[in-house]
Amino acid sequence: MARRRAAIPRGVGQSHEIFIARGENAEVWDVEGRRYIDFAGGIAVLNTGHCRPEIVEAVKAQVDLYTHTCFQVLAYEPYVELAERINALAPGNFDKKTLFLSTGAEAVENAIKIARAHTKRSAVIAFTSGYHGRTLLTLGLTGKVAPYKLGFGPFPNEIFHAQFPNALHGVSVDDAIASIELIFKNDVEASRVAAIIVEPVQGEGGFNVAPFDFLQRLRALCDQHGILLIADEIQTGAGRTGTWFAIEQSGVAPDMITMAKSMGGGYPISGVVGRAEVMDAPAAGGLGGTYAGSPVACAAALAVLEVFEKDQLLARSRNLGNHLMRSLQAMAAKDARICEVRGLGAMVAIELCKAGDAHQPDADLAKALAAEATKRGLILLTCGTYGNVVRILVPLTASDAIVNEGLDIIQASLTALS
Repeated sequence: MARRRAAIPRGVGQSHEIFIARGENAEVWDVEGRRYIDFAGGIAVLNTGHCRPEIVEAVKAQVDLYTHTCFQVLAYEPYVELAERINALAPGNFDKKTLFLSTGAEAVENAIKIARAHTKRSAVIAFTSGYHGRTLLTLGLTGKVAPYKLGFGPFPNEIFHAQFPNALHGVSVDDAIASIELIFKNDVEASRVAAIIVEPVQGEGGFNVAPFDFLQRLRALCDQHGILLIADEIQTGAGRTGTWFAIEQSGVAPDMITMAKSMGGGYPISGVVGRAEVMDAPAAGGLGGTYAGSPVACAAALAVLEVFEKDQLLARSRNLGNHLMRSLQAMAAKDARICEVRGLGAMVAIELCKAGDAHQPDADLAKALAAEATKRGLILLTCGTYGNVVRILVPLTASDAIVNEGLDIIQASLTALS
């Protein structure tokens, strides 16, 4: 850690002062030999667990053939096959095309570029508490200042934030839709809005689940005004919520979906899938990147899809989510500090408050819970607009015994902090 602090900028934060030596499925061991259960999953990157053998073997096989050409210079089959697979998985009864990139922020940036090229419009609407990345454009879209936006402005213009529905904090679906209409009235005419971008479940914002009727009304609003609907599924995608894309459960087909994180099983890859005519809007040469759709990462992503089919991980996600919800709700029934348990599929979180009052968020307790759990051998992450949410992103491949051991540590840590 001393070497890390001397060599690396302080802006690169670290949730836990731990250096990993090796990982296997839902467990990791540090350089001192201590074992931890991983409920963080590299921030939703390891739905298939650490070092899944089939993924490791696929990567090794690809490395023996070639590691890089830049797809725009020399094409390769894994990129094409992966695009075909993703096109088939994305919701919507229309032709689709897929672009691959390297990071989630790149996916969001390119989705906005594509939307502007297709609509010939410039404005974008995002939501409060949303998170879309760390580049200047995606920070502009992000609806949370600290710590992401502090000191980095100004941000690109013509980005507007509507309210995200949150019943616990008094924001209804009607309120959220009305806030978009207010933007149309006060800030920018609807005919100048290229896209509305929304997370079906907010990630960094606190695992706030978008009500299905909200997503349906967003779709109708976009159709009314010729606006493209973009679903940011970077954290929710790759089966975390029980369907490959979370928005499938609402019956809504967005015009584009951004994806990253767990689709590569730990290897850096992201993508945008969308309506073929929308995706074709930029001119040749307008999309791409040197490492975009790396052949090694494409091979890993294809192996991830095979693991999902082999292990029936979508069903596992739903069953695991039900178990997590029941277990955490049982804790909440006995502990007023847990003011809500929420989630979709295996994307589950608890919100912590003072004296049972949801309007008194307890970020200190969330931080203390994560620290106490670490001492007891469990890796947890906090999130939320107020930093008072503890989220669970355990690999879907984790055994029931490991999951229950982790839940027992959460309960013991809460008890120790009472």
